[in-house]
Amino acid sequence: MTTHIPATAHTDPASEEQLKRAASALTAHGFTVEVLDDVAAARVRVETLIPEGAGVFTAASETLRLSGIQDDINSSGRYQAVKPRVLAMDRATAADDIRRLLASPDVVVGSVAALTETGSLVVASGSGSQLPSYAGGAGLAIWIVGAQKVVPDLHTALRRVEDHALPLENARAQEVYGRPSAVNRLLVLNAEPHPGRGVVLLLREAIGF
Repeated sequence: MTTHIPATAHTDPASEEQLKRAASALTAHGFTVEVLDDVAAARVRVETLIPEGAGVFTAASETLRLSGIQDDINSSGRYQAVKPRVLAMDRATAADDIRRLLASPDVVVGSVAALTETGSLVVASGSGSQLPSYAGGAGLAIWIVGAQKVVPDLHTALRRVEDHALPLENARAQEVYGRPSAVNRLLVLNAEPHPGRGVVLLLREAIGF
């Protein structure tokens, strides 16, 4: 029998015990995990993790936008920011160059739709633009994850994507782009085979979808 999960469960921050279980499982799967108190700590840590002058792609993420990390990277002048460069390129004549820039930056920074206590990261995407860099194209991947995204298992993670994250992203897409969103592509990262490549900054506070 399927247990109904109240919508509020998708917005409530995980307990300290849940965060510890998730962090332990991710570490066992090869990810580097740091549990931080809040967004302010994450902003400081991201700056120390990314080498000055690196090519950095900020994936579309409410977590990055609301935290200020997106602007820290794209507007500071410390890095070769990929997103502003891509937005200035012609989609028709530079499609191949855009694809390559997004697929293999030095660093990708983003978030996920859910993180399981069993040690998996779940990413939902409409365009798929961030997935190649997340999956292995970027030299370093950094995910900032709010405590409300921690769920017990993959089944619950997929429920969170469909019942919670998608409706919110759909409303945002309608407002910003004038068109709906969809879960056209789904990426599940169960392990990181390259030590030090995948860094999860797991926050004790809720932020993002």
